[in-house]
Amino acid sequence: MILQANNIQKSYDHLHILKGIDLGIQAGEVVSVVGSSGAGKTTLLQILGTLDRPDTGTLLIDGVNPFTLSSKNLAAFRNKSLGFIFQFHQLLPEFTALENVMMPALILGSSMADAKKEAEKLLVEVGLADRAEHKPNELSGGEQQRAAVCRALINKPKVIFADEPSGNLDSQHSKELHELFFQLRDTYGQTFVIVTHNEQLAAMADRTITMQDGKLI
Repeated sequence: MILQANNIQKSYDHLHILKGIDLGIQAGEVVSVVGSSGAGKTTLLQILGTLDRPDTGTLLIDGVNPFTLSSKNLAAFRNKSLGFIFQFHQLLPEFTALENVMMPALILGSSMADAKKEAEKLLVEVGLADRAEHKPNELSGGEQQRAAVCRALINKPKVIFADEPSGNLDSQHSKELHELFFQLRDTYGQTFVIVTHNEQLAAMADRTITMQDGKLI
């Protein structure tokens, strides 16, 4: 089990968002999380991705409880072991696609040469070799999101969390992105946890988890 969550609860002010989530995910599994708006999907993803802390409950990722780590060690664990893909890609506008992809590797301590080599390899893999020197505003939405996928992959993380990754794409680019996730899983063996409203992507996953009113159903 690469990820194990037990009795995860979270409230904001007096709003009880997560009401005791128990979840286990196997290494190499592609899991989609679906449910209506307000069901708690993004909150769950943020806690599983260590971007937020639960009020109660435990989380183990590859045998590590990240919430017992110091803030510095947690940031290092997150950078090395987890990857993130957001709906609006979150690329830094002043840097090229190549530089954006290199960033997590440089933060991890890779040399400039090693980071560049790995980033170029990933950009080739997703069909962006000829767009490497372009800045985000020179890329299409689909190209921006593929660059963001490369950035998530560069440190070879154990788990990749994606929050509505195709929510800002047209149907063709959505389909291409979804297929890419499965190609990457088969190539690199990563585990994907994907929050989505896209029924096509949800159906492609190895397993679909439905959330309703802060619980898994």
